[in-house]
Amino acid sequence: MSRLLDKVDNPADLKRLKPSELRELASELRQELVTTVTTTGGHLASNLGVVELTIALHRVFDSPRDKLIWDVGHQSYVHKLLTGRKQRFPSLRQYKGLSGFTAPDESEHDPFGAGHASTSVSAALGMAIARDLSGDNYHVVAIIGDGAITGGMALEALNQAGHLGSRLAVVLNDNGMSISPTVGALAKLLSNVRFDRRYYRAKEKTGRILTALPLGDKLRPLIRQIKGKFKGLVMPTMMWEELGFTYIGPVDGHNIADLETALTQAREYYLKPTFVHVITTKGKGYLPAEGDAVYFHGVSAKGASTRKVPTYSEVFAQTVLRLARENPRLVTITPAMPEGNCLSIVEAEFPKRVFDVGICEQHAVTFAAGLAAKGFLPIVAIYSTFLQRAFDQIIHDVCIQNLPVVFAIDRGGIVEGDGKTHQGTFDISYLTLIPNLIISAPKDENELQHLLYTAVKSGRPMAIRYPRGSGVGVELDITLREIPIGKWEILSYGEDIAILAIGAMVAPALEAARKLASRKIEAIVVNARFAKPLDSELIIDLAGRIKCMVTVEENALSGGFGSSVIKFLNESEIKDVPVKSIGIPDEFVEQGTQAILRARYGLDAEGIAQQVLDLFPNHNADL
Repeated sequence: MSRLLDKVDNPADLKRLKPSELRELASELRQELVTTVTTTGGHLASNLGVVELTIALHRVFDSPRDKLIWDVGHQSYVHKLLTGRKQRFPSLRQYKGLSGFTAPDESEHDPFGAGHASTSVSAALGMAIARDLSGDNYHVVAIIGDGAITGGMALEALNQAGHLGSRLAVVLNDNGMSISPTVGALAKLLSNVRFDRRYYRAKEKTGRILTALPLGDKLRPLIRQIKGKFKGLVMPTMMWEELGFTYIGPVDGHNIADLETALTQAREYYLKPTFVHVITTKGKGYLPAEGDAVYFHGVSAKGASTRKVPTYSEVFAQTVLRLARENPRLVTITPAMPEGNCLSIVEAEFPKRVFDVGICEQHAVTFAAGLAAKGFLPIVAIYSTFLQRAFDQIIHDVCIQNLPVVFAIDRGGIVEGDGKTHQGTFDISYLTLIPNLIISAPKDENELQHLLYTAVKSGRPMAIRYPRGSGVGVELDITLREIPIGKWEILSYGEDIAILAIGAMVAPALEAARKLASRKIEAIVVNARFAKPLDSELIIDLAGRIKCMVTVEENALSGGFGSSVIKFLNESEIKDVPVKSIGIPDEFVEQGTQAILRARYGLDAEGIAQQVLDLFPNHNADL
């Protein structure tokens, strides 16, 4: 059976459809989303919510000449389907397939790459100013969610955009959600707008009454002021007007005709930037997603592991709950990730001690520093890729003052599916250079709970990075214990080579040692659970009795754990022990499964063993 969607290969085809056909097209797009995303995994609810908005944007604007910039980019799947990527859509988030975010190297309809929140208005303003300086005349539109607009970067960009007054449209996709329900004062303001229609009922009556007064023409400036004040009281949207934007809305985000009217107004308005407020329902048209937009924000691929082993995130949250029960001054902070970090179980018991600060990573870290300065023990639970955004705050507000803030860094290492923007492959490198900061990574979920206990007891800034996904399946100790800071652990003994592995690389290193043993190469395997400080005594001891060392890390080689080991050996004038470092080379890691990507970089057991064999010419042969 022929579908309307089959007739749309680019935005020009979309413009040729009759208005009466658009509802059917929206239904077909939703079916395509549900069918594909539940197979490949990805962001489902957020894309279901922007179907009509995406159709309207492409009917009103002329992409790729006009620039449509999607904040984060995770809600751009419909955009991809309408811009020539329909045939490749089943490859979404797969190795060598379509990105789950906007990607300029994928399509000319993606003018700006994304993956992190709150960047769209800045990028759009830059493009608008570039257009003005070049004497061009295209339109620039930033589409941003009510979660992302709470980010400081977005507010900074809105402030400058209003100041410069350049022609620009900002479309607010307001669904009351980021991944979790949007929090904060700005979210409450938007909620008031979302549910308060008194302004629209009263606007017309007020205008008629005021203009009927004597001297009505002379009173028009006063009438406008009164209307503005009334609008600000009844419907608090004046913030956008005060920032220098012309406000349009709120608009029903699932009524294509209304959307096209509002977007056309924004397109034709040349006096100053416009702010189009669109109200949508996350998960629209798919009842399971409408009922639980948090769960269906991101869905796993069909056939994903169903192991009963708890994830690292779950063990982290369970340990935090134990520690919170013991210490009333322990608090936890997350930037819009309470579900991703599994902190909901802690929040259920201690609602006043778990703080979701919204998509505000910089604020999260300095907020934690303020708590620590007054005697509390804050744990900042954050993904590795998002902690990058708070680098200055880690240095300036935490480590210079040597405040006891614990950084629980989830998704450290290779992250499945999300690609370049979400790989946690830089944290060891960018954290190692910071004085006063302890950096650790557990070999398994049991060691994670002990390192967390150690961090809370240390009284110093300490980071614990752990991978995405299930643990290795070890039994959890009932009693928590402190691990001596900077002390490593020997897991197997040999006389030929030392394999120094950290974090998630310990398990494949042990397996590699077993493979090497069958080739008569005996390896010492060390659980180097601290990237900083190094276990200098053990390094010196090993250097005196083995032929060479191999370091293994799921992190960038530049500035990483291996670099620190080599630097220490050089400073200690130990020059007769060669060191080979295995890790991520100087490149951004593409999307794919952890298994595929680890094999690509030689970070699985076979890859580690083969690279060790290469160091022993007399034993060298493919495994």
